[in-house]
Amino acid sequence: MALKKWKIKKTEIVFNHKWYKLRRDEVELPNGRLVDDYFVSVRPDVVVIFALTADDQVVMVRQYKHGTGEVVEELPGGVIDEGETAEEAAKRELIEETGYSSEDFRLINILIDNPTKDTNKINLFLATNAKKTAGQNLDENEEIEVFTLAVDELKNKIAKGEIKVSGTVAGVFLALNHLNG
Repeated sequence: MALKKWKIKKTEIVFNHKWYKLRRDEVELPNGRLVDDYFVSVRPDVVVIFALTADDQVVMVRQYKHGTGEVVEELPGGVIDEGETAEEAAKRELIEETGYSSEDFRLINILIDNPTKDTNKINLFLATNAKKTAGQNLDENEEIEVFTLAVDELKNKIAKGEIKVSGTVAGVFLALNHLNG
């Protein structure tokens, strides 16, 4: 059976803010049924960076995330700004959030976090030989702690559910697979 895309009959932005856009689509399913209120979050693409130091430590961040009301540990990352490439965003976010930089950035995968309701993609980068070269340069609403973990300790924290951000979990294992491949 060949699956078919839904046909968009009508689309409108019903909420438009600099941080969030909500789109309402009227779609026709392959069986001809019409759905007149399918809502989609229109979000910019993001980057996540697996930064590995020369002594095999992974650069991590700890910060409060209001959506879940939790302090989480994750790989550094952020939004790709308009006019910026994914690699430029990855380099910028790594140094802004952590003060670390690297001369070796490689895109290793592009992930989809929530294909049912979100438009954005996660660009996963591997940065090797990362070095602390600057202080943090955080946005006014950011408070981020930087720390490093050995790979085995990082895998153990994921296995115990202490690190649970999906992009980070996927990113860690994809980056390790890439390094060991």
